[in-house]
Formats: sequence, C-alpha cells, structure tokens
Amino acid sequence: MKTSSAQIDLFDDAPGYREAPRPAPRKRQAVAPQHAGWDDEEAAQRLEQTGHFRILRKLVPRTVIPRVESAYPNLAVLVDTETTGLNHAKDEVIEIGAVAFTYDDEGVIGDIVGVYNGLRQPSEPIPAEITRLTGITDQMVAGLEIDFAALDALVNEADLIIAHNAAFDRPFCENLSSTFAAKAWACSVKEVPWADLGFEGNKLGYLVGQSGLFHEGHRATDDCHALLEVLARPVGQNGTPPFAALLRSSQQSRIRIYAENAPFDMKDHLKGRGYRWSDGSDGRPRAWWIEIDEELWDEELRYLRTDIYGWEDAEPLTVHLTAFERYRL
Repeated sequence: MKTSSAQIDLFDDAPGYREAPRPAPRKRQAVAPQHAGWDDEEAAQRLEQTGHFRILRKLVPRTVIPRVESAYPNLAVLVDTETTGLNHAKDEVIEIGAVAFTYDDEGVIGDIVGVYNGLRQPSEPIPAEITRLTGITDQMVAGLEIDFAALDALVNEADLIIAHNAAFDRPFCENLSSTFAAKAWACSVKEVPWADLGFEGNKLGYLVGQSGLFHEGHRATDDCHALLEVLARPVGQNGTPPFAALLRSSQQSRIRIYAENAPFDMKDHLKGRGYRWSDGSDGRPRAWWIEIDEELWDEELRYLRTDIYGWEDAEPLTVHLTAFERYRL
C-alpha cells in the first residue's frame, strides 16, 4: 500500500476530488469597483460597531514553526478521527488529523509545531451516510494507509492529547497505535464549562461560530485547527482562554463509582442524580455509575449509603482516574 501525504493544505481539494460540471454562468449585474485602499477588516469592524451586524471571519490556520523556535515549554496534540461508524470494536478509522501546539503552565497557547493528516482504506466500503457526513469516498482512500512513523513522531513528545469527545476518539486512536495508550488525555467537550463561558452549546460548529469564525468542517485536520482557535481565544468576564480550564481539569483526579447491586426500584433516583447504566458488554461492571471530582467522594458515598442501599457500611466499587486513565473503555 502506498502512504497518504503526511500533511495537506487545509483548503486544498481533498485527494481524488473531481469537480462536478458547472452550469453556464448567469449574467450578473456590474459590481462597482472597490475604492482604493479598501480594507476588509476595517469594513468588518465598522459594521460590528453599529450593533446591527455580527461578522464571521474565515479561519486561517496558524503557521507551523519548528518546535525549537517556540518559547512555550509544553506540548499538546489535538486529534480527530473520521470513522466508518461509532463502534470502536468493529468500525475503522478512515482519516486521522493531528495538530501539535505548545503552551505554558498557565494554559496560554503558543505555536503550532506540527501537523499530520492521513487517509486510510478500510477493509469494507465506506457507508454512504459516512461519505455524506465527511465527504470521504472509497476512491479517495483507495490504497492509502496511515504513516505511523510520522504520526507517532508527533504524538511521542506530547504531554497531553486532546479530542473533542475523547471517549469516542481515544479507543479508535489506541486501536491504531499503542503510542496513544500511554498518554494523558483531555476532552474539550466535557472538561470545559462552555455554558459558563457564554456559549450556547458544546458542538464544535456552535463554538466556532460563537467565536466569530467559520471553517470547512467534518474533515479531521480542519476540525483540529478550528478547535485550537476556539480554545485559544479569551472569553468570559476574565478574558480567560478555554484551554486554561481544560488544562486545569486534566490535572485533577476523578472517581468513578459503580452502584453495584443497587435496588431496582432506585434506578430513577440514580438516573436523576446523573448516574448512567452500564450493561457490562464493554467489560465494565453491570451497574449504574457516575464519575465525580475527588472532593465530592464523601458526599456521594453518604448519598449511596443513606438513600440507595440503606446500609451505613456499604462500599460501592470505586475507580480512581487521572488523565492517563480517563476516556478509556
């Protein structure tokens, strides 16, 4: 198999793309020439200052520089996968994108120091719905494979791996390369308080639009570049970048509690408190479970002993999680 290009320009046509025939152009009205010295950004700012317009600016990826030229000490890698389905046990990665960037201990993002994008031919044809969502066709991935040497070289030095829904991406990434398994992971969906920062949702499209940007979505590297800009831009009353909150969260330990053998008639109480059901099919205990910050452990234990089990010595199964264990199955 040949290897796909290790990096593609963000706005190049996708490999294998063929432009559909275009209809004959309609006659257009003459457009008045722009005045000499026209400045797009100045015009946009004037419109915004009226209070009647909200301008979206096209996202332009940052320039990639050598790691040695960045003044920021730490390294994180944003990853995104496009897959043939949602089940990591049987579905396959057809594209992976990764953007490596530097940052400091306060959560300030520095520079992009590496980009990887790779397409991969799956063992079976890509489902039509996946092609509709991603734009990736069987022709585009034919004969292609991930360049693991290039991908692992980017990931090896990372202090933190970030995905927008890490519970989905981490298992797929670990199936691709064991390099991902030994890394600390953070989830930009769950570990950033987007609502508190003034955002209306946590889907990437919402975040990008409310950050005043637009981009070509649903391709892996494009989405990594977009997420980086959202994480880097100061928001809220204190002007703090969302990445600072994500970094703090990734450094905290959490506890997963399995309420094994909880009485059946307590299921609605558990569900109302935020517990989720595990049917045991993925190797986890068959039980209602919740994941909480460590400082909430005593309170949660009291709740289970008093309201659920009615037994003061009950000891539900607990698992301590750091960023190295989180988002694994």
